[in-house]
Amino acid sequence: MPQAARFLTFHKPTLTESVERSVHAELVAVLVAVTNGEPRVLTTDDARALPAGPFKLSHRSLQAGLRAWVEEQTHHPLGYVEQLYTFADGDRSDESGARVMSVSYLGLTREAGETGVAQVGWQDWYRYFPWEDQRTGTPALVEEIIVPRLAAWCEDSSDAAVRMRRRQRAAITFGLDGSPWNEDMVLQRYELLFEAGLVPEAARRGGKGAVVPGEPMRHDHRRILATGIARLRAKIKYRPVVFELMPAQFTLLQLQLAVEALAGRGLHKQNFRRLIEQQALVEETGEMATGTAGRPAKLFRFRRDVLLERAIAGSKLPLSRAM
Repeated sequence: MPQAARFLTFHKPTLTESVERSVHAELVAVLVAVTNGEPRVLTTDDARALPAGPFKLSHRSLQAGLRAWVEEQTHHPLGYVEQLYTFADGDRSDESGARVMSVSYLGLTREAGETGVAQVGWQDWYRYFPWEDQRTGTPALVEEIIVPRLAAWCEDSSDAAVRMRRRQRAAITFGLDGSPWNEDMVLQRYELLFEAGLVPEAARRGGKGAVVPGEPMRHDHRRILATGIARLRAKIKYRPVVFELMPAQFTLLQLQLAVEALAGRGLHKQNFRRLIEQQALVEETGEMATGTAGRPAKLFRFRRDVLLERAIAGSKLPLSRAM
């Protein structure tokens, strides 16, 4: 064969090589609502997965593909949406062995009751991360279950430097040994528990299989959910996206409960109301809430002339000193 012809001869990949080279793009939605003061996430597969589906060339954009898949799977329209993160770890693969890249999105909406689709429904997100709900203080499971098991993992090394690093990570992520609780570190806490082999998902990759309370999800969807919660917790501190989750009219108490539900922290009532008033984010409707116990409360609405990208002064939630 002439040398020029050899250069034009292409190698035909084997089946194994084709699988190794193929990458499937998956779109995953973390769709959040607040209902009756509780943070909710839309799930599929009997609460074991997030809405997801492959990206198709017929979709004009990733976001268009996401909207199409979510509405097809759940019969639920998407409102506010922003790209969250792209998960492309080398060990992510489907049943055929092909590598899977997940492009995740965070969506904010209002729960519209039953989805009308089997295996699709809304779940309290603290079902998956019970240690994250610190609204009334540190949950008992942290001191009674998580701390002892993390302590055992920290000491399970013959290397003194490794033991020290593990203890430091546990203290920082879970607010131990005098470190403050940082509500934004949702992903870091889950990943620490994963590394310590304390969540069921770790057992799938050769972990010890010992578990702490919290429902697992298929694939790495709980990790994606943790990423979405962390993003939203950080964002509500400086952008008024919480109003995407509120009805057209609401009381200031309802607004505070929604923020507390998302943050997983209790807020100082007067500081919270002062912050809202200073930013002129809401205005009175002239109506009063009915059907509630006690003194009727004023109803407010979000001032739509305030740009959604407007920053809220300060970088911390007005947390109650009692917390």
